[in-house]
Amino acid sequence: MKKTAIIGASGFVGTAILKEALDRGHQVTAIVRNPEKIETVHPNLTVKKGDAFNEAEIAGLVAGHDVVISAYNGGWTNPDLYNDFLKGSLTIEAAVKQSGVKPFIVVGGAGSLYITPELQLVDTPQFPEAYKPGATAARDYLNELRKEEELEWTFVSPAIEMSPDTSGVRKGTYRTGLEHPVFDEHGRSVLSVEDLAVVIIDELETPKHIRQRFTAAY
Repeated sequence: MKKTAIIGASGFVGTAILKEALDRGHQVTAIVRNPEKIETVHPNLTVKKGDAFNEAEIAGLVAGHDVVISAYNGGWTNPDLYNDFLKGSLTIEAAVKQSGVKPFIVVGGAGSLYITPELQLVDTPQFPEAYKPGATAARDYLNELRKEEELEWTFVSPAIEMSPDTSGVRKGTYRTGLEHPVFDEHGRSVLSVEDLAVVIIDELETPKHIRQRFTAAY
């Protein structure tokens, strides 16, 4: 059992991570903007209100944990998503450093994965315009995180296809890659949010990608 702080535990990805961590016996502190959104009741769960833009507050909330998982997202409908995502992510990283916790798992996007050696998914013509602010913010944050030498960070990029209509299934199996998407025999990169949570908690329990970005799909 690891004492695990999950930032953004009420979101689409954070909710799945929270469930997987609790199901596997970890002691979890869920740090969220709106605690009332956490409906789960569990003896190993503590819910705390936290502001991703408040470094001192987040540092105090995560101190004493074995690992911090950030599923922070500035909100897909946020008109200032790019700036808020970047600001929040950098503040959370600084807060984790201040807290003294070393293991730090960040859930990023698939947009920064390379389709060719020189071309990232977010820069392809087919990439949906509506998702570009969040995807470019996650890409730019990854570039900043790669400079971090103190934290034992890991950046997890989901499969290209991961949305509510691809979820609802927990297979417990997946394949991993580093800088390039993992494709199946049909040329698709798909993973349910439930199995993304499996990927993340597997990495928490048995770290294999310290100071690396990696991705996973079926």
